[in-house]
Amino acid sequence: MARRYAIYDVFTDRALAGNPLAVVFDADGLDDGAMQQIAREFNLSETVFIRPAENSAHSARLRIFTPEHELSFAGHPTVGAAIALGESDPANGAGDSRLMVLEETIGAVRCALRLGDPAYAEFDVPLLPEMVEYEVEKAAIASAIGVDANEIGFENHKISVWTAGNSFVFVPLDGLGPVQRVSIDAARWNEVAPEVNGRTAWLYAYTRDVIHHGYAFHARMLAPGAGVPEDPATGSAAANFSGVIAHFDGVADGPTAYLIEQGLEMGRPSTIRLEITGKGGEIHAARIGGHAVKVAEGTLLA
Repeated sequence: MARRYAIYDVFTDRALAGNPLAVVFDADGLDDGAMQQIAREFNLSETVFIRPAENSAHSARLRIFTPEHELSFAGHPTVGAAIALGESDPANGAGDSRLMVLEETIGAVRCALRLGDPAYAEFDVPLLPEMVEYEVEKAAIASAIGVDANEIGFENHKISVWTAGNSFVFVPLDGLGPVQRVSIDAARWNEVAPEVNGRTAWLYAYTRDVIHHGYAFHARMLAPGAGVPEDPATGSAAANFSGVIAHFDGVADGPTAYLIEQGLEMGRPSTIRLEITGKGGEIHAARIGGHAVKVAEGTLLA
């Protein structure tokens, strides 16, 4: 059966930047093995398969695969799929805004879509992050990611592990230089990183020093165990990062927005908007948003 697909660059307002995503439409009838093979064929950090929603009040059912395994939730496939669905619906023209609910393995994800040039989508984080107990010497992490132990940590920020569907080791680095030098040793990382929900947590290195004015953090995400040596933009990591920010920096009542720059070391600059809503000193809700642009489309014949 021939199936339409499109390639979107996500978390960017221009083509050939951000995080590329394969979107396979009309994916009903594909079994898990077939979807995994197709994701491996595209060989992007994620491929999203769009199927009919199980609940008729919802917009679609999503299945998300890296080249190595399925994910219960991911940010750039959620943003990209929302925009792809909106742009493929002839009943709604450019400049249209709407709400949609996308069914993911983690649960229902509420999205707001604004079509235009470029289109923009944001979603409510379906599961608020939880800190995972984890103790390891800075020297062990430093040796696995190619930095000096004394470069880990700034202000009161320390290494921490958080999970909200996907799990990450958040490593604060004291300046842009250490972040830009990060080079992960996959074998060593597997020895020192914790296993959360049956998978080794991925690396998210960050600093408060930024390249572009107006951003709050500069970040890199590396996950060689998932077939993703480095990711240009990671929405699920930003969702977890809301926990890091609240834990170390505190959170004010009401919404506060942060812009995160990622992908610059790869030549794929990306912008992720993270909004944290606080209530009584704790996270009440979090939202991830970004633009996406279509750069290719075609027909899948396999």
